[in-house]
Amino acid sequence: MRFIARNLLFSRISSIAISLMVVTPMSSSGQQSQAGSVHISITEAIQRAESNEPTFAASVAAQKNSAIDSYLAKATLLPSVTYHNQVLYTQPNGQQNSGGQAGLQPAPIFIANNAIHEYTSQASINETVGLKQLADAKVATAAAARASAELEIARRGLVATVVSLYYQVADAETKRQLIAEGLQEAASFRDLTQKREAAREVAHADVIKAQLQQQQRQRDLNDANVFAEKARLELAVLLFPDPRTSYTTDPPGTTVALPTRDEVDRLASNNNPEIRSALADVRVSNAAVSSAKAAYLPDLALNFSYGIDAPQFAKRGPDDVKNLGYSISGTLDIPVWDWFSTQKRIKQSEIQRNVAKVNLTATQRRLIATLDEAYSEAAAAQNQLALLAQSVQTAAESLRLTKMRYTAGESTALEVVDAQTSYLTAQTAQADGILRYQSALAALQLLTGTL
Repeated sequence: MRFIARNLLFSRISSIAISLMVVTPMSSSGQQSQAGSVHISITEAIQRAESNEPTFAASVAAQKNSAIDSYLAKATLLPSVTYHNQVLYTQPNGQQNSGGQAGLQPAPIFIANNAIHEYTSQASINETVGLKQLADAKVATAAAARASAELEIARRGLVATVVSLYYQVADAETKRQLIAEGLQEAASFRDLTQKREAAREVAHADVIKAQLQQQQRQRDLNDANVFAEKARLELAVLLFPDPRTSYTTDPPGTTVALPTRDEVDRLASNNNPEIRSALADVRVSNAAVSSAKAAYLPDLALNFSYGIDAPQFAKRGPDDVKNLGYSISGTLDIPVWDWFSTQKRIKQSEIQRNVAKVNLTATQRRLIATLDEAYSEAAAAQNQLALLAQSVQTAAESLRLTKMRYTAGESTALEVVDAQTSYLTAQTAQADGILRYQSALAALQLLTGTL
């Protein structure tokens, strides 16, 4: 009787200890979720990451700078207007000349100057006409298009990272709950074996087996807590100023149906930023070749000036002489010899154009292969969801029947432990299957531009 009483006392003490071990982590987590937790949806997570991630911010800045460069390049094709004002005084040399508007005047000591007093106030309109300016504008426009495509590539890369981390947080939380339930199940079975041992229905080996199973589940729960916390911190770095901010995510919900292959191909061909970037790169290189070849052609510079350039700052000088007027000039610069520099620049631009064409074809091939891989992965993951759900149901039924047989004395503790392990393995495999399908579908949506 003392032996039985001692075993029952030990059983109760161990049961209390196990319940504390199981409840404590879960209750602390519940306190965190209730104490000002922020709920984050996948859409909000993407928006927060776009505001906080420095690499994406640099891509946004590069795209804006490229747009400004395109505007500046186009602005050079238009006339520029300046209003020039100047006052010039030159020391007289003591002689008189007749170069002024009023007959004799003191001669300036510098022969390049027209008078000892000279006032210039003119509006000047300048325009340069040449093929190089047009080609440079095309280069800047294509570069802006390429920067926009690269910004979309950076955005999709960030979205892929956020989606992966978001689903990992949900998956880690699901696994932690499943392992916690497995620990409770192991603790319940250990209590059952101790009670049956106290009633001299089973050997002490069953208790030891149940205790080993319980200890393993406790270690698994500790690892699951660490993994879940790491996943939460990795995502929080992208979302919050303080990564320790408490937040919750959407649990794995109903899986979205997989689109048809024809729809995927159509969307990918129209919305893929890698293809747009490669095409823009080819346009940049073509315009660069034209810009280099334009150095063989002359440039025409035109100038129109209207205003005053006279010894008096006035519309009219002495004897009612007109000071206000205009002048027009045109300059044509014809390139003759530059030691083959233009030829070498053309060669350089043609080399870069060949590289851009190779990159475009490689990008197209890679898109086709990536689409096939992503669609096959998503289809396989979707097909396995039903099988994983069936496995969970089968494992749950097997555990229930095995426990009934053990209670009736028709099975061993080893069979119950194996059934518990199989059930937990099936549950975690189902969680991994949902994560796999969500990740594969998100990758497919990124390729087609629907996410």
